Amino acid sequence: MNIKNFLKISLGITLLIAQVSCIHDEKWDAPEIVCNNKFDAPTMTMADVVALAPATSSSVYTGQMYKIPAQDALHPAVIFDGYVVSSDANGNFYKTITFQDKPENPTVGLTVGINKSLSYTDFPIGAHIRIKANGMLIGKSSGVITLGVEDPDYPIGRIPESIIGRYISGVCNGSGLEIVNIVPREINITDINNSNSSWISTLVKIKNVQFTKTDIGKPIVGVDISGNTIDTNRSLVDANGNTAIIRTDAFFKPSAYQIPNANGDITFVMSRYNAAYQGVIRGINDIDFKNPRFAEGIIGGTNITYSGSLSENFESYAADNALFPKYLNYAFTGNRYWQVKSFSNNKYIQMSANGGTANTTYTNYFLVPVDFTTANTLSFKVNVGYYNGEVLKVYTTTNYTQGTEITTATLNEITSNFTIPSLPTSGYGNFASSGTYNLPNSLTGNGFIVFKYEGNSSGITTTVQLDDIMIQ
Repeated sequence: MNIKNFLKISLGITLLIAQVSCIHDEKWDAPEIVCNNKFDAPTMTMADVVALAPATSSSVYTGQMYKIPAQDALHPAVIFDGYVVSSDANGNFYKTITFQDKPENPTVGLTVGINKSLSYTDFPIGAHIRIKANGMLIGKSSGVITLGVEDPDYPIGRIPESIIGRYISGVCNGSGLEIVNIVPREINITDINNSNSSWISTLVKIKNVQFTKTDIGKPIVGVDISGNTIDTNRSLVDANGNTAIIRTDAFFKPSAYQIPNANGDITFVMSRYNAAYQGVIRGINDIDFKNPRFAEGIIGGTNITYSGSLSENFESYAADNALFPKYLNYAFTGNRYWQVKSFSNNKYIQMSANGGTANTTYTNYFLVPVDFTTANTLSFKVNVGYYNGEVLKVYTTTNYTQGTEITTATLNEITSNFTIPSLPTSGYGNFASSGTYNLPNSLTGNGFIVFKYEGNSSGITTTVQLDDIMIQ
């Protein structure tokens, strides 16, 4: 055989073997992204790149996007660094990587779409990455500034798996990919909905929060009527009743994880879906709830004074006010509170389940602090409207601790000592004295008089009005 032909055949076989060795599971593996500092040093900060995203459309932009020019003699390289804060190991952050400009106290965050799953194996949390953005698109996707590439099917497309390395590379620390500790920014729950937009796509932490009581025991990922998991919002709440959304993807792997009946800290990536701000966890380890729950739904109580003498006619409060510094207004179930109302130049507080969400129970406690050692009597005026069932009960308690669930306290019912009207069934009656109750001599110490309203929007909806609460 001619030696030249032999060499050609041998070389062809060698190349074929090399090619076949790249085939795995009946597909070609994309080239692995390795830490080789393939890009030059950064030429811009991430904040500079994010600033390229248009706020409004113009002739320079493609809709709400800006195309970063390809590198040429007139357009220099656009290279910047970031630190990964997301992980798709548990199913959230599907085919995206979210990163921020600094490991601690970041000034800006960014999300890039990639057409590859399990990206956390290449870019784990804390990975120092470098992006060469020439030729890429940058714009807002559902309110989140996003990097991507041109795609006929999407405004901002994901980077195809085979060319990820053209745009993204790890940064070496001398022995491999540099991975740093990411320190989440500590924020309050109110900061989510009122956050600085630069916090989007950065890692944050909220302390002393819990999931709302209606979510306790539910799986973190909900299911539809066919039993399929669906994208799910769960609500966080703080001690002041402020709420925020934690969102999980339908493919979140720990989907059966049950919402804990506890309180604590939660870490997540700040995100946004159009006008709604939300948090996205990387996994259930981001939920560090080990403390007893606080009582949610309590407002007021910032100036509690236990006294044996009280005369409250509510005239000093504005109409529709529900915030009483001297008293506790506690929405135990439902989201309704006792509110100040006015009729015929008289102010009072009112509670009703009428017109509420279907099949919703509204249970609210109005707690008045009392020094039972020096107090002797209790009286109040009461009026009802559209009576269709008993909804008002009165209690005393000496072991309720402000800020805790009222179910932990001992409530002693004294309702039968008062006259509470059961008319009219249509319209409203008139205020009348409920009578005077002599507090027992055995009742001593600091505690509360508790007015409890309990109705259901699809059942008993009686409206109750209280006025002239007197303790002597």
